[in-house]
Amino acid sequence: MSKWKAYLIDLDGTLYHGSRMMPGADELIHAMKLNHIPFLFVTNNSSRTPGDVALHLQQMGIPAEEDEVCTSAVAAAEYIAAVQPGASVAPIGEHGLVEALKAAGLSLDTGQPQFVVQGIDRTFTYDKLTLTARWIAEGARYVLTNPDLLLPSQEGLMPGAGTISAAIVAATGAEPVVIGKPSKILMQHAMDRLGVTADETAVIGDNMFTDISAGAHAGCGTILTLTGVTHRDNFQELTRKTGVEPDIVCENLDEVRALILNRSN
Repeated sequence: MSKWKAYLIDLDGTLYHGSRMMPGADELIHAMKLNHIPFLFVTNNSSRTPGDVALHLQQMGIPAEEDEVCTSAVAAAEYIAAVQPGASVAPIGEHGLVEALKAAGLSLDTGQPQFVVQGIDRTFTYDKLTLTARWIAEGARYVLTNPDLLLPSQEGLMPGAGTISAAIVAATGAEPVVIGKPSKILMQHAMDRLGVTADETAVIGDNMFTDISAGAHAGCGTILTLTGVTHRDNFQELTRKTGVEPDIVCENLDEVRALILNRSN
């Protein structure tokens, strides 16, 4: 196990649940900043801009800046801009996705787009599904910000971007390029921003299917924190289902902080 010098940190389930900060999250980030340990907040959430995410963290008492946030929407936009600079794109998503596409120099086009980029869209309709199916049938390439089937909310679970994608795939037969976790594309995007390699990087998260699998696919180290989706009772089952084992398991964020500080010395 190499000496990790940079960390990609998941948000919901790891640092907070909804609008409730997990114990020790503020101390973890304070300690990393104080010790100049490189990190990024990395999220599959495509609905918020990096500024929105940073503000949400700040409101809970977690120190965060906009340039420390890496979203699947930004990674998707920059992926397309690298493949085809200035491409025309039809967004199926919310504010965070639209702003990311604009920032990457892509042109929004709901006529004959070269790409369809889809994320969470809580105003998704049959008409949008129809348009998307037609765009893809006419040759548009399909990019999915993240494959999450369900999302937590204050009222309970709600359908995620992956559920919408299932309808699009059923209608078109087109499999999307997936950007967010468990894909390694989002991880590589974050590492490129930090200027580090996979063997210098560890992913911190609570979800075996997304965070830990993404880290493993990207060749990074993995630190599982038992603060969210994964806990002692389901750990063995999730390890079997994912075929992935984390390098280190921590009970809480205090253990994560101690681990990182010890490894940085």
